[in-house]
Amino acid sequence: QVQLVESGGGLVQAGGSLRLSCAASGSVFSINRMGWYRQTRGKQRELVALIRLGSGTNYADSVKGRFTISRDNDKNSVYLQMNSLRPEDTAVYYCNAGAGWEDYWGRGTQVTVSS
Repeated sequence: QVQLVESGGGLVQAGGSLRLSCAASGSVFSINRMGWYRQTRGKQRELVALIRLGSGTNYADSVKGRFTISRDNDKNSVYLQMNSLRPEDTAVYYCNAGAGWEDYWGRGTQVTVSS
């Protein structure tokens, strides 16, 4: 089992920045990918950014050039630096960790971008 705890959400004006953090604990040795997803009410959860064990990354087209995902293996943590935030980035952001066929989720952190 892997436990994930997110932090860093909040309220920011359009054009501002936030940095999300996610700390993993438990069976962290099994994790081979970590990422961030987001969800707004009435919509499906969508991938924002993903980083693999070999540090390869993927980003949603809507955040490319504005968001950066990174990880610190020593701290078993993953981060999402979000710049040039837009009102449409408002959502609950969830940390995800993948270990083989297993997926683990944090409880989510709210990000609200005001116009």
